[in-house]
Amino acid sequence: MDNNDFHSRPAVLCFIQIYKKRAMKKSDFSKTEELLQRGVVEINVREHLEERIKKGEKLRIKFGIDPTGPDIHLGNAIPIRKLRQFQELGHQIVFLIGDFTARIGDTSDKTAIRQPMSEEEIAENMKTYKKQLAKILDLDKTEFVYNSEWLDKLTHKEILKLQSLFTVAQMVERENFKGRFKEKKPIGLQELSYPLMQGYDSVAIKADVEIGGTDQTFNMMAGRDIQRAFRQEPQDVITLRLLEGTDGRKMSKSYGNIIKIMDEPNDMYGKIMSMKDELMIDYFVLCTDISMEEIKEIEKELKEKRVNPRDIKARLAKEIVKIYHGEKFSQDAEKEFDRIFRDRELPAEMPKIKLEAGQYDILDLLVKVKMSPSKAEAKRLILQGGVKIEGKEEKDWHKKIKIGKGEEINIKAGKRKFVRISA
Repeated sequence: MDNNDFHSRPAVLCFIQIYKKRAMKKSDFSKTEELLQRGVVEINVREHLEERIKKGEKLRIKFGIDPTGPDIHLGNAIPIRKLRQFQELGHQIVFLIGDFTARIGDTSDKTAIRQPMSEEEIAENMKTYKKQLAKILDLDKTEFVYNSEWLDKLTHKEILKLQSLFTVAQMVERENFKGRFKEKKPIGLQELSYPLMQGYDSVAIKADVEIGGTDQTFNMMAGRDIQRAFRQEPQDVITLRLLEGTDGRKMSKSYGNIIKIMDEPNDMYGKIMSMKDELMIDYFVLCTDISMEEIKEIEKELKEKRVNPRDIKARLAKEIVKIYHGEKFSQDAEKEFDRIFRDRELPAEMPKIKLEAGQYDILDLLVKVKMSPSKAEAKRLILQGGVKIEGKEEKDWHKKIKIGKGEEINIKAGKRKFVRISA
């Protein structure tokens, strides 16, 4: 019997099919394990969710974002990357844009009332969301919904039903409200409505699972109670770790400490290289696709001081830039950063500005060429040694800069701002 005859036997074919099926199951199991563990703080209810995934159910996975700003940042990207993992396993992603709830403003992580936004501001902020999301999700397999579609239509009777499910004590016991209450800071009634609106979103889209950061735990759990009241099976809730921003606080558009996923490669790389060393492991876990085994080894090497933290941070920066801009741009960003900061050279490309020949007060000049937003900030930057003219540090904020006809001067302000001025 030749080899072809052997492989044509039904018993052998059956064995091969079983082997392939088992291999596929093992692969799906490892993906599910990664999905439910990496960056996850808590799952409510884990056993229920694991059982549904094991049965092969196609689940509706909800994630919502309020368009309070035009940019999606690395902190926002953590749950969106988790959505992608669900998407790869065949589940239905429901991406909810909170064009109604943005009018209220979620103050889960805030110490004061958030100012209401106009419909025009919200519409402007939403313009490029899908373009940004395309860097992470398969948009053809993503269902987009806007919560104004149903929240605008709620009657007083329906709102009263939602309000009756919770007590004032439950709301005020939340950590941020409790602090503001003790300090006699105002708490708007509209703020107390936010969890009700977010919870009702889960009813409207029939969510099986909701994903969000630890600051959203109360709101997501409220969704379970509201679904029960509307005779739906309550959603499972996956709570994810929050990412610290460039100033050590939670990464937030409100704080201005974000790294945008649409940042230019060089800017993204530079921002990551400028952050604190102790944040690196969290960024590897939450923002990259590097395996957990390798990350644990990197963490061990750092603790034992067997590697230079600068080299590890460069690896991190390169990995993140590669995710959002591709391999070539990540390599170019690394070279450009090394050229400027390690080799102390000027960037290959820098803004060029033409001015009239003459003498300029240094503070006026820095503001004029947009190296500083104000003269006060320019003065502070000079006194801190953050301004270099033609490679030489300038600490005299009274200085007059003379630019002759046909001359050029190069100015560096801060870590990443360069300009070439010609007369």
